Amino acid sequence: MDTKVYNVEETGRCQEIFMEAGRVIRSGGLVAFPTETVYGLGGNALDARASEKIYAAKGRPSDNPLIVHIADLEELPDLVAEIPPMAETLMNQYWPGPLTLIFKKSLKVPPETTGGLDTVAVRMPDHEAAAMLIRASGVPIAAPSANTSGRPSPTRAKHVQEDLSGKVDMILDGGEVGIGLESTIIDVTGSDPVILRPGYVSLDMVKKLFEGVRMDKACTEPLKEGERPKAPGMKYRHYAPKAGLTIVEGGRAEVSSFINNHIQEESLAGNKVGVLCTEETAGCYPGGICKCMGRRADEETVAHNLFAALREFDEEEVSQIYSESFYGGQLGQAIMNRLMKAAGYHLIQV
Repeated sequence: MDTKVYNVEETGRCQEIFMEAGRVIRSGGLVAFPTETVYGLGGNALDARASEKIYAAKGRPSDNPLIVHIADLEELPDLVAEIPPMAETLMNQYWPGPLTLIFKKSLKVPPETTGGLDTVAVRMPDHEAAAMLIRASGVPIAAPSANTSGRPSPTRAKHVQEDLSGKVDMILDGGEVGIGLESTIIDVTGSDPVILRPGYVSLDMVKKLFEGVRMDKACTEPLKEGERPKAPGMKYRHYAPKAGLTIVEGGRAEVSSFINNHIQEESLAGNKVGVLCTEETAGCYPGGICKCMGRRADEETVAHNLFAALREFDEEEVSQIYSESFYGGQLGQAIMNRLMKAAGYHLIQV
């Protein structure tokens, strides 16, 4: 397949491109596009065959549900069986934006889109190019992250090309994304909201609206054998670089000593070691290939740089990666959730 790539950073000049992309979606094809979180791989959410194409292009397990993207609230009633009051409160506060809500689905949404579940994940992205594509398509768009399943999510169009060129019809290049982590996912089908995946909309932010909100256990630990994922990112290893990743938690001196000892051991064997760190500690690992995520207090920058840094380690062919931990603050839970899944929950306390 010949994958077309179009630059749409100046959306006002790209009407014809969006109309062409909309025709691709309506005809059952796949279009990768930017959102404020990461790049998505889009297909017609109401077309079972389009959803199957998404799974095939990504190599994604078919029980891992897709997120349906809409551009206007008027599209939501056709997709869901009901809109609970708590969902309306969350939508009023955070839509459009980096928040996905889990509803009971309507019969219009095929099981191929929802991973066979009777619920559907929906969000309204806060990105002009994404909204223009959805409106040009005339249908809601099912879109997981536009990467090979299990790989670090794409924050630039070149990441999409690396993974999916030749497997999708079109890539819309909107430049680098803003947030860099996938949306928060909240289940609103019960009596209280449940966070299934942490993101930019944090637990503390939701607590201001609903005191009873809680985090699902899958945010911090893997699902057990046989458990079905309720939302994307809950069950399978995600965001993983090619090299093994270990998170090291503890005091600064203890963490740097542990990592440096392993850098020395690997170097003697002729191997390269990558280190995810911050400006405060970048000088602590002279023998490693360091990727500085930004200042520790600037969590938005750390989140923004995470997936790109993991992909850069792949390009430099490191044999092992060590990462400092990033708990704390508004985005700490989201950053650590992605790191833990990328590391296969391999964390060492020193």
